[in-house]
Amino acid sequence: MREVISAEAIAARVAELAGEIAGRYTDDDPPVIICVLKGAVYFFADLTRLLPFSPQLEFIRMASYGGGTSPDKDIRFLVDVDCPLEGRHVLLVEEIVDTGRTSARLLEIFSARNPKSLRMCALIDKKDRREVDVRVDFAGFTSRDGFLVGYGMDLAERYRQLRGVYEMRKV
Repeated sequence: MREVISAEAIAARVAELAGEIAGRYTDDDPPVIICVLKGAVYFFADLTRLLPFSPQLEFIRMASYGGGTSPDKDIRFLVDVDCPLEGRHVLLVEEIVDTGRTSARLLEIFSARNPKSLRMCALIDKKDRREVDVRVDFAGFTSRDGFLVGYGMDLAERYRQLRGVYEMRKV
């Protein structure tokens, strides 16, 4: 493994992102912030604790990688939010937007629920690998590195707990 983003760089950028997001929303009309489990959990927790308003926090679970390193063709929506989204601001939080297929599906699902606004936040935006056009409104980092693990990202359910982001190297 090769470190590509240090824990210190992540912490600094997450604080900056919280400031950017805070400029978009208020405590009078806070968003529903949705964590895409499992990968975004560390990023989501660190980010939401830095916000100056009190959002409603929700969790969903999508399956797209299974146990491998390439997105499956069949993206499955496993766990849904517990609240109505109609007329509410919604902010989806992902750890990484890669091909865009999972994110596009999420945006499609939540757009159909008529939110007041729908935005995407991702720790890492891998625009070069996009197969589907997806806009990341709040991006922590852009990356061209290979398969990434750490800070929530995994390889077959391993390495999520690493504080930094690492590129897996072939042996």
